[in-house]
Amino acid sequence: MADSLSKVPDVEIDPEGKFKYILVRIKVKGGTDHKDIVRGTKSAEYHNHIFEKVNPAMEALGLESSCLGGGKIEHNSTEKKLRVFGESTGYGKADHAVTVEKLKAVFKDYEITME
Repeated sequence: MADSLSKVPDVEIDPEGKFKYILVRIKVKGGTDHKDIVRGTKSAEYHNHIFEKVNPAMEALGLESSCLGGGKIEHNSTEKKLRVFGESTGYGKADHAVTVEKLKAVFKDYEITME
């Protein structure tokens, strides 16, 4: 079952713009294996809208998910910059340091900052 964790991309965010994001912990149902993933999109008016899409997708893979917090990401693909900031009213502030590390692994040639 742990391989189902590896099938889930660590980061899925919009290619451009300023948008809400959440940090989600996914784990194998009934197990201890887990990892944290970043999800963000402009289409979400509220942070819970992102979680409402992520949760059923993870359940379909036999995984449990819980939201660790949220914030905003500003993605400038032209200048190769990502800025992580803010917080979610409903979920609280995500650990932006964890988010930045996840983003650095995917966007290797980007300048990534947090506030």
